[in-house]
This record gives sequence, C-alpha cells and structure tokens, in this order.
Amino acid sequence: MSAPQATRTTALHAGAWWLWALGLATAASRTTDPLLLGLLVGVAGYVVAARRTEAPWARSYGAFVKLGLVVIAVRLAFAFFLGSPIPGIHTLVTLPEVPLPDWAKGVRIGGRVTAEGMVFALYDGLKLATLLICVGAANALANPARLLKSLPGALYEAGVAVVVAMTFAPNLVADVQRLRAARRLRGRPDRGVKALLQVGLPVLEGALERSVALAAAMDARGYGRSAEVPPAVRHLTSVLTLGGLLGICAGTYGLLADSGGGYGVPLLLAGLAAALAGLWLGGRRSVRSRYRPDRWGVRAWLVAGSGLAVAALMIWANDYAPAALHPPAVPLTAPVLPLWPAVSVLVGLLPAFVAPLPSGADRADRGDRADRADRAAARGRAPAVDPRMKEPTQ
Repeated sequence: MSAPQATRTTALHAGAWWLWALGLATAASRTTDPLLLGLLVGVAGYVVAARRTEAPWARSYGAFVKLGLVVIAVRLAFAFFLGSPIPGIHTLVTLPEVPLPDWAKGVRIGGRVTAEGMVFALYDGLKLATLLICVGAANALANPARLLKSLPGALYEAGVAVVVAMTFAPNLVADVQRLRAARRLRGRPDRGVKALLQVGLPVLEGALERSVALAAAMDARGYGRSAEVPPAVRHLTSVLTLGGLLGICAGTYGLLADSGGGYGVPLLLAGLAAALAGLWLGGRRSVRSRYRPDRWGVRAWLVAGSGLAVAALMIWANDYAPAALHPPAVPLTAPVLPLWPAVSVLVGLLPAFVAPLPSGADRADRGDRADRADRAAARGRAPAVDPRMKEPTQ
C-alpha cells in the first residue's frame, strides 16, 4: 500500500500519531536496556524525519531531544554528588562528604562514587529521556489544532480556548519582531525598558483588534450555546468521567510500574470505557456542527496499531525475558540486545511507510527560503508600512 500525498482529506488523524507515540513511550517504560532504548529513539527519529512537515510545531522534536540529554546529565550529576542507592565495589572517585544532622539519615552529599551507581543512573536517565523523546515525536507529527478540533463535545470549550491561545501567541511574537525590526531601520534602540514600552502599545492595540474580531466571529457562529439535559444525566456524566479518569490513572500506573501489568490493562480499559461514556453524555449539551471532521481511516488504524503493538509486545517480553530487558548494574555487565524485543520495537517503523507523505509545500527546502530572504535583504527591500500600527512593519 503506497502512501499518498497528504491533503485536507487524506491527512492522518492527529490522534493516531499520539497513540503511536504513547505506545513507544509505554515500551520504553518497560525496559532499562540502553540498546533497546536507543533503538526506540532511532525508530521515533526515523519516523519523524520521514513524515515531518515544515510547520512550526514540527520543529519541537529537536528541543525534546535536547531536553532528554539535559535529563540524563542532571540524573548523572545527582548520582555523582548525592550518591546512589546501588552499592558498588568499583570506586571512581571519593568526594569530600558533608556531615548532615541525624534527621537527614539516608541522605548524603559527597562520599564514594562507584561505577555501578553511575551506570544505574545512566540507565534510569536514559529511560526518562526516551519517554520525553517519544512525546516530542508526537508533538512534531500531530497538528495540535486538528487534534483539539477532534475533541469530544464535552471538551469543546476548553479545546477552543487552547486553539485561540495557540493562534494568538505566534501573532504576538511576530508583531514584536516586526516592530523591533522597524525601530532598528529607523535607527532607534530595540532593547531595554524604554524600547519595550514603546513597542508594547502597538502590540497591545493589534491584540485587542484581533480579540474583538474573534469575539464577533465566535458570536456570529453561536459559540457558547448549550442544550438542556436532565439533572440525572449531568450527575451520571460526572460520575462516569471522574471514575474513568481515576481508572485511567491507576491503569497507567500499573502499566508503567515494573510489576502491575496484570491489573493495569483491565483498569485502563475500564477507565477508558467509563471516561468515553461520560464524555459522550457530556457532549449532548454541546449544540454545534463539525465542518470537515477528520476521518479515522485504515492508515490511522495502522499507525496507532503499530505503536500499541510495540507496547503490548514489550509488556509480554517482561513476562518471558525480564532479565534481558533489565540488565543489572551489579555486577557490571555489558548490555545485550535481545532479539525478539528488538524485532518488536521495529514494528514502530510502520508509520514511515503507510502514513501520508507531507505535501510538496510542506517539504519545501528551508535553504531556498533562506536564499530568497538573503536576496531580498541584499536588494535593500524596505519593510512595508501597516497604517494600523504606530511603527512600520515588514
């Protein structure tokens, strides 16, 4: 099945990307093998490179990778200076130990730093970094506006508020950049408190104008209307939603814990069913129509199913090969890549072949746009003047 070009009608549902990424994250939570974790990062990175667009949110993957590296560095620093609960016999260095009062027993600052403790900290930090990178892959691949658009009716108002905030924030940043560039062209300082106050007034004026226009458009579309439902339905909705969320939290904890997969899956499924029923009942109050709703097609099932399959296979691997997924730090041994868990992780590569290809406009080379910007700057093109602003804009 060849992948088509992504259009408005063939674009993959944003929820499928999130289910795929959460499946990879669940698999990462079930192992501390650095080779398997590195394979998970490689799978996520390959899919992102193959199916990422040039949209602003698609650039967040690199930030999550850097955040993961920071997490590993912080975890190693804590283990180095504050010690590790893992005993070891291979001493790397002995730091001066700070004496602590009796009420701080079990906590130490300085002392002996062992290789076993640092290896354990490395495995622990790498697992958390992999979780963050999997979430970053979902952020880079899923359109947040389309994801919020697909929220159930009970969460419609919250979704609209988040979409408005996500839309207005880049506009404010763009306004500030345009006004600072205009001040530089006029030979005025664009830094400091005085410059900030002079830039803030036109930015605030533009934000107020956009707010008034948005409020008028929302009022014209009937935003905020709600239907009357019986009190019993409202109470049942609250019970189902709250109970479902509690079940999801308990089930997720059972899946992420080393021991608890037996009760984690039933609780998670029961919580999801109750929460979905509560959201469906709550959506009866929302009187709205969907314009071009996103379709959940075969490709969305394949993408979401590949991530869930990776999670299920890794949970199963914890039953038949727990030692292979958790290499010991004591004694020090080289990690080994287990065959079948590694093959299970490779199932997560399926979205790179079945998900729709980004459109040609989305895959435009950044270098071409940079060259056009450089040529425009070389010609000395002056920024246009927006009559609504106090300063000229680009």
